[in-house]
Formats: sequence, C-alpha cells, structure tokens
Amino acid sequence: MACMCGVPVEVRATVIPIVIYWVYSGLYMALEYTGKYQLRRRQDGGDKNLASKRQVFFGVLIHQAFHAAISVYLFKMINPGCAASTNQPRLKIFGRLVAALLVMDTWQYFLHRLMHANSLLYRYSHSKHHRLVAPYAFGALYYHTPEGLLLNTAGGFVAMAVTGMPPCAAMVFFSLVAMRTVDIHCGMWVPWHPLNLLFSNNTAHHELHHQPDGSDFNFSQPFFVFWDRILGTQLPYTVGKAEGGGFDLKVTKKA
Repeated sequence: MACMCGVPVEVRATVIPIVIYWVYSGLYMALEYTGKYQLRRRQDGGDKNLASKRQVFFGVLIHQAFHAAISVYLFKMINPGCAASTNQPRLKIFGRLVAALLVMDTWQYFLHRLMHANSLLYRYSHSKHHRLVAPYAFGALYYHTPEGLLLNTAGGFVAMAVTGMPPCAAMVFFSLVAMRTVDIHCGMWVPWHPLNLLFSNNTAHHELHHQPDGSDFNFSQPFFVFWDRILGTQLPYTVGKAEGGGFDLKVTKKA
C-alpha cells in the first residue's frame, strides 16, 4: 500500500493534516502579534480561560495521538489504496469531496448540539472545550478525548465512507477540516483569507458560541452554517473595524 516517497498513503493521510494543524496555528499566533485582526468582543477574554496554554497544548497532543492511531487503522479498513483515486475522474473526486464537507458539517452540528442539550454530556465532556472562553488557534482541538474522537475522527471517517473518497482525496479533506477548525477558533477576523471567502462559517460565528451569552447558538462547524439557519440556532452579528486596530464583533439580535 505504498505511494510516493515510499510512505504508505494511510500514514501520509494521517500525519499531513496534523502537521498542517500546527503550522497553520503557528501562522495565526504570529499574525496575532500584529494587532490588526483581533476581535474586540473578546477583550480581556483570555483572562477568563479556565485552562492554561500548557494544558491545552498537551491536551491537543493526546487527542491527536489517539486520532493518529485510529486513523491509520481505519484508512486501511475503508479503502484499498492510493491508486483508486488516480483512476477516478477528477470531477467525480471533487464531487465526493464537496459531499464529504456536507456530511461532516451535518455530523458535527447534531452531535455538537446534543452535547449542549444534554446536561450530563455537557458537564462531563463538552464543558472541557468551553473552558476556552476566548479560544485561540492551537486550542481548536482541546476536547475531552472520547468526544474529540467522536466529533472529529469518527465524523471524518463517516464522511469518507459515505462518499467513497479514496485516501489521497481524504488527505485533502482532513487537511481542510484541520484548517477550518483552526480558522473558526483563532479569535481573529481576517477578511482577505481565501477560505473565509469560500466557506460561510468563520471565526466570528464560532466566537459567539464560546461566549456565555451565545453558547445556545451557532453550533455549526467547521465549513458552513446552513443547519443553524434552517433550525433557528444562528445568532446574527456584525463585524466592523475598531478604533485602535482590530475588529468589533457585535450581536445584532437574538435568533
């Protein structure tokens, strides 16, 4: 099951998205120091976080270690290999990729909403993620490990299995998931970012969800917001330039 460079495709499809997660997070952390893109509604929000960056860092590493071990196994189980992707028309692969994005959003919306609706699930699992009142880039995957595996790992492989994506296409899919997960948690508004122009979900939408007065809204992640709109859980907002740099995030009305 070897592909380019002698590295098995299931290993590349697992490792590359993890590397992208950390490199991409690092770019956001560097961008934060410019002071040009910070969302002002979170002013002093970092002081309200209930987990230190050290705890978050190691928590994410633990999650990714479990994710990697499970992913390599599942890649071998679901698909026969990289050759399958090169034998399919590119348009067909693209269609499967788009379908996978929709499946992933559906999976995450309903599980995420359940985590908030069920007091036991929230108290003993999802509340760990909400210890970050003011989330930041590399804290995007700070979850209770079983929950993180259910939301992200299982969700990704369900999308892969349902759509029939081969591993090489799935590598692109999981990389996009990693990038968008970081995007919506980074706490910065970057209007020129091409992925923010391509997908309707963004930092502002998810930032409100992490605020105490917005936790019952904006469950959609990581690509689109159509489930929030359809089911009436979208909290409308506006984003405008702030005096002294950055951007102001304001709620316009309750959903």
